Amino acid sequence: MVTLFTTPADRELVVTRTFDAPPSSVWSAWTRPEHVRQWYGSAALTTSVVDIDLRIGGAWRWGQTAPDGQEIVFSGTYEDVVPVERLDYTEVFEQMPGDDPVRITLTFDATPDGGTALTSTSFWPSNEIRDQALAAGMEAGVREQYDRLATYVRTL
Repeated sequence: MVTLFTTPADRELVVTRTFDAPPSSVWSAWTRPEHVRQWYGSAALTTSVVDIDLRIGGAWRWGQTAPDGQEIVFSGTYEDVVPVERLDYTEVFEQMPGDDPVRITLTFDATPDGGTALTSTSFWPSNEIRDQALAAGMEAGVREQYDRLATYVRTL
């Protein structure tokens, strides 16, 4: 399957991917720590933290540790939770404090063949910050992560 990246409007980034698993499986893989630990991030790194308080106002924090000890941690707050359909949340990269958070809507839509179309629509503080993240390798990282998620959800 292909992971598509588009920038349809100022400050916006849309990432889409279809998974060969029903929305309930993709939702569980995304919202339960024991599942997230199996697919999150880069295979070259160690997933070191997965905290999920899945409720409106609840916090989340996911991170990995590189072999040299460097931590790569993202965190935020859930703004809306519609089980098996949609998550609205904020996201910050903890190693770059001070930036306004990215605001993300993640939708889990059933496909006619029993799969899930996952769409991540993010609104960034500025085009520059969005474009810097893409230039820094975000696209390759998300593609690898979604490939890992695709493999994992088939086991659920």
